[in-house]
Amino acid sequence: MKYLELNDTSAYKKSLALSNYVWDIVIKWDWFAKKTVGSQFVEAVDSISANIAEGFGRYGKKDKIKFYYYSFGSIKESLDWNEKSKVRKLLTSEEYAHILKELQNLPIEIHQLIKFTNEKLKK
Repeated sequence: MKYLELNDTSAYKKSLALSNYVWDIVIKWDWFAKKTVGSQFVEAVDSISANIAEGFGRYGKKDKIKFYYYSFGSIKESLDWNEKSKVRKLLTSEEYAHILKELQNLPIEIHQLIKFTNEKLKK
């Protein structure tokens, strides 16, 4: 019997890919943009997959799900930084649209992970 691993979950894989995508963009910005917007954008997006990973590493169902819910807050924060980056002309329209699409789809993935956790774990 194979146990589910973190890298098997779609929510984690997609959020990790998004965080690396944002990193690759922000790392090219000038110093001021990186310091003011970039660092917070990267931290917010990184926090999505980090909370999923932390929840996955917890043993109790309620504890796991609590961290999965934390990732929703990080998604909302990332949406804010994505908007600010667009308005401040730090992102191309294609970069903005890609990030927005991924951030809008991630809640579905996380809800599926929560549903799976609720169905498979007793406590």
